[in-house]
Amino acid sequence: MRDIRSVAAAAARWRAAFVAVFVIELALKLAVAVSLAPFVDEAFYWQESRHLAWGYSDLPPLTAWLIHLGESVAGHGLLGMRWPFIVIGSALPWLIAGLARRYFGAKAGWQAGLCCLALPLAGTLGVLALPDVPLTVAVALAVYALARAMDENRLRDWLLLGVALALAWMTHYRAAMAMLAGLLLMVLTSRGREQWRRPGFWLAMGVAALGLIPLVVSNLHQHGAGLEFQLVQRNPWSFHAGALVQPLEQAVACTPILYVLLLWALWQCLRRCRDGAPWDLLAVTSGTFLIGYFIFGLFADDTHFRAHWPLPGYLPLLAALPVLLTGQRVQRIGWKVWVMTAFALATMGQLVAYAYLGATASGNRVLTALHETKAFPINFTGWRQSAAVTRRLLAGMPANTVLVADNFILGAELEFQLDGTHPVYVLDSPLNVKHGRAAQLAVWQRDEKGLYRTHAGAPALLVVDEWILRAHQRPKWLGSACSRMADPQFLERLDLYDGERRFAFYAARVPAHALPTMPRDACVVWRKAYAAEQQFLKQDKIP
Repeated sequence: MRDIRSVAAAAARWRAAFVAVFVIELALKLAVAVSLAPFVDEAFYWQESRHLAWGYSDLPPLTAWLIHLGESVAGHGLLGMRWPFIVIGSALPWLIAGLARRYFGAKAGWQAGLCCLALPLAGTLGVLALPDVPLTVAVALAVYALARAMDENRLRDWLLLGVALALAWMTHYRAAMAMLAGLLLMVLTSRGREQWRRPGFWLAMGVAALGLIPLVVSNLHQHGAGLEFQLVQRNPWSFHAGALVQPLEQAVACTPILYVLLLWALWQCLRRCRDGAPWDLLAVTSGTFLIGYFIFGLFADDTHFRAHWPLPGYLPLLAALPVLLTGQRVQRIGWKVWVMTAFALATMGQLVAYAYLGATASGNRVLTALHETKAFPINFTGWRQSAAVTRRLLAGMPANTVLVADNFILGAELEFQLDGTHPVYVLDSPLNVKHGRAAQLAVWQRDEKGLYRTHAGAPALLVVDEWILRAHQRPKWLGSACSRMADPQFLERLDLYDGERRFAFYAARVPAHALPTMPRDACVVWRKAYAAEQQFLKQDKIP
């Protein structure tokens, strides 16, 4: 009786610790979410939410649908856009706790939940309105439902598995990795092969297939633009040795010692895979994501941020880690020190992540201090200030003035900051193609062709982000602006954070079509940008 009471008391203490940390992290998420300017992709997803469709050129529809729901309930703004993602992201540690509690008991369950809260990638999930939030939670829900379904073979669990996979397909093309993990489990393990004969398994696959309907419909409407971007445009499909640093990137993202512990947990699960539940499920699902994304990363996209891709693979390992760490081997003092250090560093990493996001939202002093460092958060900065200047300039221009941005990022951010009251057209920047947004802008007729077709001859306010492209791309792009907009006349410029963010504003006229190409040095947009850059270089050299 005493042992039972002791176990229950220990579980209660761990539950209290989990709830306390969960509440603290939730408060941090809310504080950051209501103050941090939209991330570049967030702003475009917000634009997509204003054009509800079966899907878009970059993603299936669920992210945009969630943002639309959020603003329908809470109104336009940062909280309205992000609150559904905060709610969904906050479910993740509870799912991991539930999975661990199912197999290893209440105490290990709450410990696993705390591990999830400590992992920086998981603990900050939901702060931003990004597709990785519903995708990661959908995969975790699928693993939890599959565990129940394989053990108990109840139709409601199989149905939950199908719904989770359908939601994953409606969120991102990377749901394919979850399907691959399930397929390998059903082929490589004895328990998995038994599932082929169960009607519930086929029910789950049928429901999961429903999630493909929006993806198929949108690609048919857009002539395969989404598949082309995900499978062709963003992936070179050739080996690049630089991707061999992926383990180092993951060690930084997870914090180094915790990353080593997670890899150790994967090895322990693989060793016990033949023992059946739950090790076969944990080993195959985690191994597929971690090993699969490493191999995929050697040949695929090497220009976009991807450190978050393997996150679903760490989650089953977090469920197993507490019970593995209580084994006889890890009772040694050395192991205990390593484990305590690992979670201390993970907690520090979590706090650093929130401090960085909070500092980014706080204002000029901190951002100026990050000037000319790789830590400068260019994707979050300058949008409010550039929108304020835009609003002021538009107020003094003719009522039919068209607002034009020189790339999709600036266009989306300006439209968000202007509360969607003024449509923003976008020039055909290389960024639009790189990020898979060119086809979507064409569908909305917000690209150059749409601009020329609907507003030829109208006055325009052209806003140029001089610093968003890489240095070798800027001269050609800025020099081409005068063949895209007629008679640009410089109005003013906005330089922020010691020149780290530079915006220029021009009065122009919308031509009926693209104009003849002129020499780069003859274009006022390039000349003003070049002169400003030279001025800042001179200032930097002054002692």
